[in-house]
Amino acid sequence: MSTLTLADIEQAIDVTCDTVIRNEKYFSDLDGLAGDGDFGTSLATGFKVIKADLPTIDKSAIGAMLLKISMICSKHVGGSSGPIWGTGFMRAGMAAKGMTEVDYATLTAMVGSALEGIMARGGAKRGDKTLLDALIPIHETMQAMDGSDLKAVLAAVTKVADEAIDETRSLVAHRGRASQVGERSSNTPDPGIVGIATILYDWCKHYGVDYTPKAAELAR
Repeated sequence: MSTLTLADIEQAIDVTCDTVIRNEKYFSDLDGLAGDGDFGTSLATGFKVIKADLPTIDKSAIGAMLLKISMICSKHVGGSSGPIWGTGFMRAGMAAKGMTEVDYATLTAMVGSALEGIMARGGAKRGDKTLLDALIPIHETMQAMDGSDLKAVLAAVTKVADEAIDETRSLVAHRGRASQVGERSSNTPDPGIVGIATILYDWCKHYGVDYTPKAAELAR
């Protein structure tokens, strides 16, 4: 399978909701190492609303569904995460406007569009120790693959997100609350990167993709 239907994307979002809600305390504890400790709670608050509303939101097209999820994120996800995640869903939805299924090229374009939107909205770049340090290599990996085996793609992007946790651990944060503590943010994992990697790892488990995590934050 190299295409995804609206139902496929809805299911992936539902799995994401479960991951975020289940890890609320864990993500907040990670954020507390250098930030203000509310990342997990901020994200879970919004994804609880998404989980509750998902069965009834507009599913006339993939874009319509993602735009509604974007609105929920912007309204209910607290802190800086709301605009960032809301923008990501909005831009992905715009790239899939009017579609009820997407091929691999469109899926890759959706990720790229979300990435561009997040960079423009938050002003961060690669190396600033944010979720972009996972999302950028994820997009690059997708661009390098033909998408004929989506399970292979999922394993590959999970690997790069997992590796990003340790690759960025020693960096000093330049965005978000963690940037305010300077050198103290070094030698701590970025909770946004861990969040992305955890979501992908849970997708692997849900879809039967064999992947053994490497970072301690995933192999817990």
